Amino acid sequence: MTGLNIEGLSMTFAPPGRQPTLALKNVSLSIAKGELVSILGPSGCGKTTLLNVLAGFLSPTEGRVTLEGRQVQGPGPDRGMVFQQGALFEWMSVRRNVDFGPRMKGVASSARDQVTNRLLSLTGLADFAEKPVYELSGGMQQRVALARCLANDPDLILMDEPLGALDALTREKMQGLVLKLWKETGKTVVLITHSVEEALLLGERLIVMAPRPGRIFREYRLPFADAGVDADLREIKKRPDFIATRDEVLSLIWGMEEEIMGRSEVAA
Repeated sequence: MTGLNIEGLSMTFAPPGRQPTLALKNVSLSIAKGELVSILGPSGCGKTTLLNVLAGFLSPTEGRVTLEGRQVQGPGPDRGMVFQQGALFEWMSVRRNVDFGPRMKGVASSARDQVTNRLLSLTGLADFAEKPVYELSGGMQQRVALARCLANDPDLILMDEPLGALDALTREKMQGLVLKLWKETGKTVVLITHSVEEALLLGERLIVMAPRPGRIFREYRLPFADAGVDADLREIKKRPDFIATRDEVLSLIWGMEEEIMGRSEVAA
């Protein structure tokens, strides 16, 4: 089966001497090859735990994950991760960061340069190729992180709040870049965010998760990501259907947050 398939996934953390915590319960989801899916939910709903299982950093207590028909049993080159902080080699140049993966694989320099130059151009980094990463702004560093991820040609790109640390203007520009890269590369993308607007803008599908235990609560199929590839994202956010969906999802999240706070007050 092609694409990403999550089947009956549950994750329990059981630290010695402490009560076990059921972080995820019976999560099942199929994501088609080339699809962009955003995942949203209140704190504690297991978003990052799910992403870490998909990346192979955690082994689930129950269920399984397959990617392009292969079971995920640990980290692998078929999956790329983009973190909130770029996790870059700051003393290296932009070029050396982007071509790091292919260099480690022993890809010939001519083929490596061709891939790197294309990605530098695609992400608007061509003029900064020889600059050390520490001289770049946060937004430019996230461009490097995206290019470095794509240089490894993964089947699946996992994004954990990749734009969360950026200022509002830079974040908006980077949202447009994410859509451009997704459309031009055809990669399968799973993106976690705490921003309702970002989840709506960047997801062909939106998965809303509920907490304690983490589980899929609701799913939306959305037109905004496709529309946003060739349109001003600010205009997309003015659309009546965008506003209505945003308000509905916000109400869901707020309801969950209030329930969590109520539980906390009772426990206290």
